[in-house]
Amino acid sequence: MQTDLRGRDLITTQEWTLEELETVFDVAWDLKRRRALGEPHALLRDKVLAMLFFFTSTRTRTSFEAGMAQLGGHAMFIDSETTQIAHGDTAKEIGEIVGRYADGIAIRQCDWNFGNKYIREVAKYSRVPVLNMQCDVYHPFQVLADAMTLMERFGRNLKGRKIAVSWAYAASYQKPISVPQSLILLMTRLGMNVALAHPPEYKLMPEIIAQAQENARKSGGSLEITHDMDEAFKDADAVYPKSWGALLTTTDNAESARIGKQYTDWICDARRMALAKEHAIYMHCLPADRGLEVTDEVIDGPQSAVYDEAENRLHVQKAVMALTMRS
Repeated sequence: MQTDLRGRDLITTQEWTLEELETVFDVAWDLKRRRALGEPHALLRDKVLAMLFFFTSTRTRTSFEAGMAQLGGHAMFIDSETTQIAHGDTAKEIGEIVGRYADGIAIRQCDWNFGNKYIREVAKYSRVPVLNMQCDVYHPFQVLADAMTLMERFGRNLKGRKIAVSWAYAASYQKPISVPQSLILLMTRLGMNVALAHPPEYKLMPEIIAQAQENARKSGGSLEITHDMDEAFKDADAVYPKSWGALLTTTDNAESARIGKQYTDWICDARRMALAKEHAIYMHCLPADRGLEVTDEVIDGPQSAVYDEAENRLHVQKAVMALTMRS
Protein backbone atom coordinates (compact mmCIF):
# COMPACT_ATOMS: atom_id res chain seq x y z
CA MET A 1 0.00 0.00 0.00
CA GLN A 2 1.28 3.46 -0.95
CA THR A 3 0.33 5.66 1.99
CA ASP A 4 1.89 9.04 1.16
CA LEU A 5 -0.22 10.66 -1.54
CA ARG A 6 -0.50 14.08 0.08
CA GLY A 7 -0.53 16.94 -2.41
CA ARG A 8 -0.85 14.71 -5.48
CA ASP A 9 -2.89 15.89 -8.48
CA LEU A 10 -5.23 13.38 -10.13
CA ILE A 11 -5.66 14.37 -13.76
CA THR A 12 -5.45 10.90 -15.27
CA THR A 13 -5.07 7.44 -13.72
CA GLN A 14 -2.14 6.91 -16.11
CA GLU A 15 -0.03 9.19 -13.90
CA TRP A 16 -0.61 7.07 -10.77
CA THR A 17 1.10 3.72 -10.23
CA LEU A 18 -0.95 0.56 -9.86
CA GLU A 19 0.12 0.43 -6.20
CA GLU A 20 -1.23 3.95 -5.70
CA LEU A 21 -4.51 3.05 -7.40
CA GLU A 22 -4.81 -0.06 -5.25
CA THR A 23 -4.50 2.20 -2.21
CA VAL A 24 -7.42 4.27 -3.54
CA PHE A 25 -9.58 1.15 -3.81
CA ASP A 26 -8.58 -0.03 -0.32
CA VAL A 27 -9.50 3.33 1.20
CA ALA A 28 -12.70 3.57 -0.87
CA TRP A 29 -13.95 0.22 0.44
CA ASP A 30 -13.08 1.21 3.99
CA LEU A 31 -15.00 4.49 3.65
CA LYS A 32 -17.93 2.68 2.00
CA ARG A 33 -18.03 0.26 4.95
CA ARG A 34 -17.86 3.12 7.45
CA ARG A 35 -20.74 4.94 5.75
CA ALA A 36 -22.81 1.74 5.72
CA LEU A 37 -22.24 1.34 9.47
CA GLY A 38 -22.86 5.00 10.23
CA GLU A 39 -19.33 5.48 11.55
CA PRO A 40 -18.10 9.09 11.48
CA HIS A 41 -15.03 9.62 9.29
CA ALA A 42 -14.28 13.35 9.38
CA LEU A 43 -10.80 12.93 7.93
CA LEU A 44 -10.80 16.38 6.30
CA ARG A 45 -12.26 18.51 9.09
CA ASP A 46 -11.99 22.24 8.27
CA LYS A 47 -10.69 21.50 4.76
CA VAL A 48 -12.19 23.25 1.72
CA LEU A 49 -12.51 21.85 -1.80
CA ALA A 50 -13.04 24.49 -4.50
CA MET A 51 -15.15 22.96 -7.30
CA LEU A 52 -14.91 24.86 -10.57
CA PHE A 53 -17.49 23.90 -13.20
CA PHE A 54 -17.42 24.97 -16.84
CA PHE A 55 -19.96 22.23 -17.69
CA THR A 56 -23.18 21.24 -15.93
CA SER A 57 -23.26 18.20 -13.71
CA THR A 58 -25.52 16.05 -11.58
CA ARG A 59 -23.58 13.08 -10.17
CA THR A 60 -20.21 14.82 -10.14
CA ARG A 61 -21.33 17.88 -8.21
CA THR A 62 -23.56 16.05 -5.76
CA SER A 63 -21.06 13.27 -5.06
CA PHE A 64 -18.15 15.66 -4.46
CA GLU A 65 -20.26 17.92 -2.25
CA ALA A 66 -21.65 14.99 -0.27
CA GLY A 67 -18.20 13.44 -0.02
CA MET A 68 -16.59 16.55 1.41
CA ALA A 69 -19.42 16.95 3.94
CA GLN A 70 -19.05 13.32 5.04
CA LEU A 71 -15.28 13.87 5.40
CA GLY A 72 -15.96 16.84 7.67
CA GLY A 73 -15.00 19.56 5.18
CA HIS A 74 -16.76 21.95 2.83
CA ALA A 75 -17.18 21.92 -0.95
CA MET A 76 -17.32 25.39 -2.53
CA PHE A 77 -19.24 25.46 -5.82
CA ILE A 78 -17.85 27.89 -8.42
CA ASP A 79 -19.71 28.41 -11.70
CA SER A 80 -17.48 29.79 -14.45
CA GLU A 81 -20.37 31.78 -15.94
CA THR A 82 -21.34 33.60 -12.73
CA THR A 83 -17.81 34.58 -11.67
CA GLN A 84 -15.02 36.67 -13.16
CA ILE A 85 -13.64 33.48 -14.71
CA ALA A 86 -15.98 34.25 -17.60
CA HIS A 87 -14.47 37.75 -17.87
CA GLY A 88 -10.73 37.33 -17.58
CA ASP A 89 -9.49 35.29 -14.60
CA THR A 90 -6.69 33.16 -16.07
CA ALA A 91 -5.79 29.57 -15.26
CA LYS A 92 -2.63 30.83 -13.56
CA GLU A 93 -4.65 33.20 -11.38
CA ILE A 94 -7.09 30.45 -10.41
CA GLY A 95 -4.21 28.19 -9.41
CA GLU A 96 -2.35 30.88 -7.51
CA ILE A 97 -5.33 32.48 -5.76
CA VAL A 98 -7.89 29.72 -5.23
CA GLY A 99 -5.01 27.45 -4.24
CA ARG A 100 -4.41 29.84 -1.33
CA TYR A 101 -8.07 29.87 -0.28
CA ALA A 102 -8.78 26.15 -0.52
CA ASP A 103 -7.10 22.83 0.30
CA GLY A 104 -7.91 21.29 -3.08
CA ILE A 105 -9.21 22.40 -6.48
CA ALA A 106 -11.53 20.20 -8.55
CA ILE A 107 -12.29 21.21 -12.14
CA ARG A 108 -14.69 20.10 -14.87
CA GLN A 109 -13.66 21.61 -18.21
CA CYS A 110 -14.54 19.52 -21.27
CA ASP A 111 -13.97 21.99 -24.14
CA TRP A 112 -12.32 20.09 -26.98
CA ASN A 113 -8.59 20.78 -27.32
CA PHE A 114 -8.67 23.03 -24.26
CA GLY A 115 -10.02 21.39 -21.10
CA ASN A 116 -7.04 19.22 -20.19
CA LYS A 117 -4.58 22.01 -20.99
CA TYR A 118 -6.53 24.36 -18.73
CA ILE A 119 -6.57 21.91 -15.81
CA ARG A 120 -2.84 21.29 -16.16
CA GLU A 121 -2.18 25.05 -16.24
CA VAL A 122 -4.12 25.51 -12.99
CA ALA A 123 -2.19 22.61 -11.45
CA LYS A 124 1.13 24.15 -12.48
CA TYR A 125 0.44 27.21 -10.31
CA SER A 126 -1.58 25.65 -7.48
CA ARG A 127 -0.03 24.84 -4.12
CA VAL A 128 -2.83 22.34 -3.41
CA PRO A 129 -3.92 19.17 -5.25
CA VAL A 130 -5.90 19.58 -8.47
CA LEU A 131 -8.51 16.93 -9.22
CA ASN A 132 -9.92 16.37 -12.70
CA MET A 133 -13.73 16.10 -12.52
CA GLN A 134 -13.70 15.50 -16.32
CA CYS A 135 -11.90 17.11 -19.22
CA ASP A 136 -11.81 16.62 -22.97
CA VAL A 137 -9.30 13.75 -22.65
CA TYR A 138 -9.86 12.01 -19.31
CA HIS A 139 -12.54 11.22 -16.70
CA PRO A 140 -10.47 9.52 -13.97
CA PHE A 141 -13.01 9.40 -11.14
CA GLN A 142 -15.66 7.80 -13.32
CA VAL A 143 -13.39 4.95 -14.36
CA LEU A 144 -12.13 4.44 -10.80
CA ALA A 145 -15.78 3.97 -9.81
CA ASP A 146 -16.25 1.65 -12.79
CA ALA A 147 -13.25 -0.46 -11.76
CA MET A 148 -14.47 -0.61 -8.17
CA THR A 149 -17.86 -1.82 -9.41
CA LEU A 150 -16.26 -4.49 -11.60
CA MET A 151 -14.16 -5.70 -8.67
CA GLU A 152 -17.23 -5.94 -6.46
CA ARG A 153 -18.93 -8.13 -9.07
CA PHE A 154 -15.99 -10.26 -10.26
CA GLY A 155 -13.32 -10.09 -7.57
CA ARG A 156 -10.32 -7.87 -7.03
CA ASN A 157 -8.29 -9.55 -9.78
CA LEU A 158 -9.83 -8.58 -13.13
CA LYS A 159 -7.14 -10.18 -15.31
CA GLY A 160 -8.67 -12.12 -18.18
CA ARG A 161 -12.14 -10.60 -17.82
CA LYS A 162 -13.61 -9.08 -20.99
CA ILE A 163 -15.21 -5.64 -21.15
CA ALA A 164 -16.87 -4.27 -24.28
CA VAL A 165 -16.44 -0.49 -24.53
CA SER A 166 -18.75 0.51 -27.34
CA TRP A 167 -20.04 3.65 -28.97
CA ALA A 168 -23.83 3.97 -28.92
CA TYR A 169 -26.15 6.36 -30.71
CA ALA A 170 -27.50 9.50 -29.05
CA ALA A 171 -28.96 12.62 -30.62
CA SER A 172 -28.31 15.10 -27.80
CA TYR A 173 -24.87 16.61 -28.46
CA GLN A 174 -21.19 15.84 -29.22
CA LYS A 175 -20.42 14.14 -25.93
CA PRO A 176 -16.78 14.09 -24.77
CA ILE A 177 -14.56 11.12 -25.59
CA SER A 178 -13.03 11.19 -22.10
CA VAL A 179 -15.00 8.24 -20.67
CA PRO A 180 -14.11 5.65 -23.34
CA GLN A 181 -10.51 6.88 -23.39
CA SER A 182 -10.11 6.60 -19.63
CA LEU A 183 -11.85 3.20 -19.68
CA ILE A 184 -9.49 1.64 -22.19
CA LEU A 185 -6.49 3.10 -20.36
CA LEU A 186 -7.39 1.81 -16.90
CA MET A 187 -8.95 -1.53 -17.82
CA THR A 188 -5.93 -2.55 -19.91
CA ARG A 189 -3.68 -1.71 -16.95
CA LEU A 190 -5.80 -4.04 -14.82
CA GLY A 191 -5.19 -6.90 -17.26
CA MET A 192 -8.66 -6.95 -18.80
CA ASN A 193 -9.39 -7.91 -22.39
CA VAL A 194 -10.91 -4.74 -23.83
CA ALA A 195 -13.03 -4.83 -27.00
CA LEU A 196 -13.42 -1.27 -28.30
CA ALA A 197 -16.24 -0.89 -30.83
CA HIS A 198 -17.20 2.22 -32.77
CA PRO A 199 -18.18 3.34 -36.26
CA PRO A 200 -15.18 4.50 -38.33
CA GLU A 201 -15.90 8.20 -37.74
CA TYR A 202 -15.90 7.85 -33.95
CA LYS A 203 -12.27 6.96 -33.34
CA LEU A 204 -10.38 7.90 -30.20
CA MET A 205 -7.09 9.80 -29.93
CA PRO A 206 -4.24 7.75 -31.47
CA GLU A 207 -1.89 8.48 -28.57
CA ILE A 208 -4.49 7.12 -26.12
CA ILE A 209 -4.89 3.97 -28.21
CA ALA A 210 -1.10 3.53 -28.22
CA GLN A 211 -0.91 3.93 -24.44
CA ALA A 212 -3.72 1.42 -23.93
CA GLN A 213 -1.97 -1.08 -26.20
CA GLU A 214 1.23 -0.68 -24.19
CA ASN A 215 -0.75 -1.07 -20.95
CA ALA A 216 -2.20 -4.33 -22.27
CA ARG A 217 1.24 -5.59 -23.28
CA LYS A 218 2.59 -5.00 -19.77
CA SER A 219 -0.43 -6.41 -17.92
CA GLY A 220 -1.14 -9.44 -20.10
CA GLY A 221 -4.49 -8.03 -21.16
CA SER A 222 -5.53 -7.04 -24.67
CA LEU A 223 -7.10 -4.28 -26.72
CA GLU A 224 -9.06 -5.24 -29.81
CA ILE A 225 -10.73 -2.60 -32.00
CA THR A 226 -13.75 -3.40 -34.15
CA HIS A 227 -16.47 -1.55 -36.05
CA ASP A 228 -19.02 -4.23 -35.11
CA MET A 229 -20.96 -3.73 -31.86
CA ASP A 230 -22.19 -7.33 -31.84
CA GLU A 231 -18.64 -8.65 -32.17
CA ALA A 232 -17.50 -6.62 -29.16
CA PHE A 233 -20.37 -7.89 -26.98
CA LYS A 234 -19.68 -11.60 -27.63
CA ASP A 235 -18.67 -13.40 -24.42
CA ALA A 236 -18.14 -10.14 -22.51
CA ASP A 237 -18.26 -10.05 -18.71
CA ALA A 238 -19.27 -6.39 -18.82
CA VAL A 239 -20.59 -4.09 -21.53
CA TYR A 240 -20.22 -0.32 -21.51
CA PRO A 241 -22.07 1.17 -24.51
CA LYS A 242 -22.24 4.97 -24.54
CA SER A 243 -22.29 7.81 -27.00
CA TRP A 244 -19.38 10.10 -27.76
CA GLY A 245 -18.73 12.72 -30.39
CA ALA A 246 -16.99 12.28 -33.74
CA LEU A 247 -14.52 14.90 -32.54
CA LEU A 248 -11.52 13.55 -34.42
CA THR A 249 -13.60 13.61 -37.62
CA THR A 250 -15.45 16.93 -37.28
CA THR A 251 -16.10 19.60 -34.67
CA ASP A 252 -19.19 20.80 -36.55
CA ASN A 253 -22.27 19.81 -34.58
CA ALA A 254 -24.54 19.60 -37.63
CA GLU A 255 -22.08 17.39 -39.49
CA SER A 256 -21.68 15.21 -36.42
CA ALA A 257 -25.45 14.80 -36.15
CA ARG A 258 -25.61 13.81 -39.83
CA ILE A 259 -22.89 11.18 -39.32
CA GLY A 260 -24.58 9.81 -36.22
CA LYS A 261 -27.90 9.24 -37.98
CA GLN A 262 -26.21 6.53 -40.04
CA TYR A 263 -25.76 4.46 -36.89
CA THR A 264 -29.07 4.64 -35.02
CA ASP A 265 -28.99 0.83 -34.72
CA TRP A 266 -26.05 1.05 -32.31
CA ILE A 267 -28.23 0.53 -29.24
CA CYS A 268 -27.82 -1.77 -26.25
CA ASP A 269 -30.90 -3.97 -26.18
CA ALA A 270 -31.84 -7.41 -24.88
CA ARG A 271 -30.64 -9.09 -28.08
CA ARG A 272 -27.17 -7.63 -27.71
CA MET A 273 -27.02 -8.35 -23.98
CA ALA A 274 -27.69 -12.01 -24.84
CA LEU A 275 -24.45 -12.03 -26.86
CA ALA A 276 -22.48 -11.41 -23.67
CA LYS A 277 -21.96 -13.94 -20.92
CA GLU A 278 -24.97 -14.90 -18.83
CA HIS A 279 -23.56 -13.09 -15.81
CA ALA A 280 -22.59 -9.95 -17.81
CA ILE A 281 -23.35 -6.54 -16.36
CA TYR A 282 -24.49 -3.40 -18.18
CA MET A 283 -22.54 -0.25 -17.28
CA HIS A 284 -22.95 3.45 -18.06
CA CYS A 285 -21.64 6.67 -16.55
CA LEU A 286 -25.09 8.31 -16.81
CA PRO A 287 -27.15 10.08 -17.90
CA ALA A 288 -28.00 7.59 -20.63
CA ASP A 289 -30.19 8.53 -23.58
CA ARG A 290 -32.98 6.00 -23.06
CA GLY A 291 -34.38 4.54 -26.23
CA LEU A 292 -31.27 5.60 -28.16
CA GLU A 293 -28.17 4.38 -26.31
CA VAL A 294 -30.01 1.73 -24.34
CA THR A 295 -33.49 0.28 -23.93
CA ASP A 296 -35.39 0.61 -20.66
CA GLU A 297 -35.45 -3.18 -20.47
CA VAL A 298 -31.66 -3.26 -20.14
CA ILE A 299 -30.90 -0.20 -18.01
CA ASP A 300 -33.71 -1.06 -15.59
CA GLY A 301 -33.09 -4.80 -15.76
CA PRO A 302 -31.28 -7.22 -13.44
CA GLN A 303 -27.97 -6.97 -15.30
CA SER A 304 -27.72 -3.20 -14.88
CA ALA A 305 -24.99 -1.94 -12.53
CA VAL A 306 -25.48 1.78 -13.19
CA TYR A 307 -26.62 2.71 -9.70
CA ASP A 308 -23.73 0.86 -8.06
CA GLU A 309 -21.38 2.74 -10.38
CA ALA A 310 -22.97 6.05 -9.45
CA GLU A 311 -22.67 5.27 -5.73
CA ASN A 312 -19.06 4.23 -6.10
CA ARG A 313 -18.24 7.67 -7.51
CA LEU A 314 -18.81 8.94 -3.97
CA HIS A 315 -16.47 6.42 -2.38
CA VAL A 316 -13.52 6.67 -4.79
CA GLN A 317 -13.70 10.46 -4.72
CA LYS A 318 -13.71 10.50 -0.92
CA ALA A 319 -10.73 8.14 -0.96
CA VAL A 320 -8.68 10.35 -3.29
CA MET A 321 -9.62 13.53 -1.40
CA ALA A 322 -8.74 11.94 1.94
CA LEU A 323 -5.40 10.73 0.62
CA THR A 324 -4.37 13.89 -1.22
CA MET A 325 -5.87 16.73 0.85
CA ARG A 326 -4.95 15.65 4.38
CA SER A 327 -2.53 17.72 6.46
